[in-house]
Amino acid sequence: MRDRKHKGTKRPDAFAHDRNAPPARPKHPAAFSGKPKPARPKPDEAGFRRAGADLVTLYGFHAVLEALRNKRRKLLTLYATEAAAERLKAEIEAAGVSLHIVDTETLARRLGPGSVHQGILLEARPLPSPGLDEITARSNIVLVLDQITDPHNVGAILRSAAAYDVDAVVTTERHAPELSGVLAKAASGALEHVAVIEVVNLARTLDELGDLGYLRVGLDSEAPVALQEVVETRPLALVFGAEGKGLRRLTRERCDHLARLDLPGAIKSLNVSNACAVALTLIHKD
Repeated sequence: MRDRKHKGTKRPDAFAHDRNAPPARPKHPAAFSGKPKPARPKPDEAGFRRAGADLVTLYGFHAVLEALRNKRRKLLTLYATEAAAERLKAEIEAAGVSLHIVDTETLARRLGPGSVHQGILLEARPLPSPGLDEITARSNIVLVLDQITDPHNVGAILRSAAAYDVDAVVTTERHAPELSGVLAKAASGALEHVAVIEVVNLARTLDELGDLGYLRVGLDSEAPVALQEVVETRPLALVFGAEGKGLRRLTRERCDHLARLDLPGAIKSLNVSNACAVALTLIHKD
């Protein structure tokens, strides 16, 4: 016997949606565990790692060359064009770093179109930040940077510091550029040769330097004395403030002297990185 067809009514459906019913909970493990399941990051098409606190990106010939030679630097992956890899062949083989050959367009996409990468990019771990008591005394000169945030300026200061064999550069953990990328390129390899000490409280660090016997001299274009008049003793800590703001009050109060650069021309102040280079030159003349 054939089933009758129901006319004017619809057959009940166990899967029909009830408009008055509450929304169904998603069938996802995270919905029942109480903890959201983190999304798995998609790898970059060229395999680049994502930036983070435990990763630095170095690019440019000199920055990468010195990093490859630095036994203290933990290297991860090197990305280079064929020409750049050939140019650094000996250093790459000696370092034993993983090498990926890429084109310039791939590097430009990773770093930005304006970056001067010279066909090479290195992913590595940050160098350890030593304590004040770990400074190796050679020149008995330390540079202290009071919230200088421009990576080009800090990179240039590191380059001068390496040229004059400065023992260490002290920076703040906050209000300071990352020791990577643009800064490393501006430092032109100096990042691998100068100890950088990152501190939380600069005023307290200046107190510690004083306890260690350092003469603390803050550079100020309007200071009452010239730099050459107050830097006869070692060890010496030269303190530089940010452009425009200069030294902060607590920093100034912890300096033994405030000194100026005597400049013969109409302009009496310099870019902070240039002022650092001039100051180091004057000190080494004595």
